Amino acid sequence: MQYKWTVLTVTTVGILMAGLDSRIVIVGLPQVASALRADAEQAIWFTQAYVLGSTVALLLIGRVTDIVGRVKIYTSGFTVFTVGSALTSIAQEPTQVILFRSIQGLGAAILFTNSIAMITDATPKNELGFFLGVNQIAFRFGAMAGLTVSGVILSFLDWRALFYINVPIGIFGTVWAHRRLKEIASVERSAPIDWVGFITFTASITSFLLALTFAAYGIAEQITVYALLTISAISMLTFVAYERGIEHPLLDLKLLRIKEFTGGVIAQLLNAIAWGAVLLLLSLYFQLVLGLSPFDAGIRIIPFDIVFLFLGVVSGRLSDRFGHLPFTTSGLALTSISLYLFSTADASTPYSLVVIYMILLGVGVGMFISPNISSIMGSVPAQRRGIASAFRATFFNVGFTISLNLAILIMTFTVPYAIVTNIISPTNSIVIPEPDKLLFAEGLKKTYLWLAALNTAAIPPSVLRGGRAKNNAS
Repeated sequence: MQYKWTVLTVTTVGILMAGLDSRIVIVGLPQVASALRADAEQAIWFTQAYVLGSTVALLLIGRVTDIVGRVKIYTSGFTVFTVGSALTSIAQEPTQVILFRSIQGLGAAILFTNSIAMITDATPKNELGFFLGVNQIAFRFGAMAGLTVSGVILSFLDWRALFYINVPIGIFGTVWAHRRLKEIASVERSAPIDWVGFITFTASITSFLLALTFAAYGIAEQITVYALLTISAISMLTFVAYERGIEHPLLDLKLLRIKEFTGGVIAQLLNAIAWGAVLLLLSLYFQLVLGLSPFDAGIRIIPFDIVFLFLGVVSGRLSDRFGHLPFTTSGLALTSISLYLFSTADASTPYSLVVIYMILLGVGVGMFISPNISSIMGSVPAQRRGIASAFRATFFNVGFTISLNLAILIMTFTVPYAIVTNIISPTNSIVIPEPDKLLFAEGLKKTYLWLAALNTAAIPPSVLRGGRAKNNAS
């Protein structure tokens, strides 16, 4: 079974790249916006385009993977990601950056979805938690490194280097994947692709994410937001009705009958909504409430990343021996506690106490994620792992997007909207008057309380999913 290590090493490179570029623009956003004369709305989409591109096509990717095979699609993901990176590095105006970043996100989606499916195919069930843990930690490490690497690059080179640095790595990854990976999955080569399902699902998810983004950042009128939400709802109802009536659906809705699969996906969605925005909130706390520089804020968040990286691997290994339930349940509980504790922090809170809160969050999230993914992927039939991985990844990305936008919306309940828009605008300095700092700190507290409540709601579906459905986990 040495092939399992080959799959792990090859997919880890792809996941690392995807994670790196999920964050690499955040630090350099003002430079990119300034160089291209982009306004605040366009700058927002420099990051949102990557998220949208890596979300809307996931189900189609998963279905095509089950029909064509994992290896071919995974290798093409490296190519798409590399091309998107190269095009972004030579973009001349904001619209081009937005378009090319979405292509880059599509490549990341292909890598992300197929990594999970290929590892599940190649790894014995009693080691699956550990291998998935290592793979997911690579994504998190890449996301963490994205903040640091971007700062180093921008200290010496132009903003375009943030993207063309991916080109040689992408070329190497494409060649390496082509030479080392082999197809071992059961595929449905004669099955047709459900284009109607793809169009309706994509319309629903895209409209929903656009509505959330427009509402959070105030870049569209309310009627536009309501129209997008209506389109999303109608498209989703159409999608479900159509999928139930065809022989080869984009999403096999029978998967939702597997309690372990459905409970895990629901718990993951709520958990992603709860903690997806926490690092942004912490960064704003350090910069706006405590007055630290962006670099110092990034350094102070590292304790969370270190604990998360360590616990992800350890919990994955232990869950292989003792089952997912002790770790998913404890992880969610600790995450809720940490979010509540963050709601008590203000300008006078010692950093040492904030570190304890961050460590608690890292332990909670690290304990939950790997065992939960192992539980989800181990519960579905082998021939459905591609679409199952895509479904899981779709709702993980949607959860993260909801988290960022929801956090901003909740803050506007307390903080005047003008202050929030000043914070997110790259054309303004992140400096606010002292009275507004206190107001902003109160907004952060309420946001953390809401997120703690959402995360606590993830515990019942996680517990009630039960154990492994042996007849499905083949």
